[in-house]
Amino acid sequence: MVNFFCFSLPLVFLLALSSCHSAPPAASAAAPAAPAPGSGSGATTTAAARAAVARYVQQQPNPALYQLDSARVLELEAQWQVLVPRTDWVGRMPNKAAFTVDKATGTVTGLPVK
Repeated sequence: MVNFFCFSLPLVFLLALSSCHSAPPAASAAAPAAPAPGSGSGATTTAAARAAVARYVQQQPNPALYQLDSARVLELEAQWQVLVPRTDWVGRMPNKAAFTVDKATGTVTGLPVK
């Protein structure tokens, strides 16, 4: 009886720990957005990347939270990373929402930030 208890208790503990891990909330990782109709050429410049993110943000539930005029664009190899300050994240670090824009297609993807 003691042997059974000694082996089952760690197993129950491990099962309980594994159930604590949950998937990240849907709000932290946004689904990729389709490129804007008629863009065709993708986002080859920083201005095009800013415009693509602006279109993507307008589709979000509360686009007024994003300060698009203060966005910062970083060039990565095959994509742009656009960091956009949010008004509801003032005093918080990080205080910017992150997006990637594919240079070839212009597809915008929201990145989770911690």
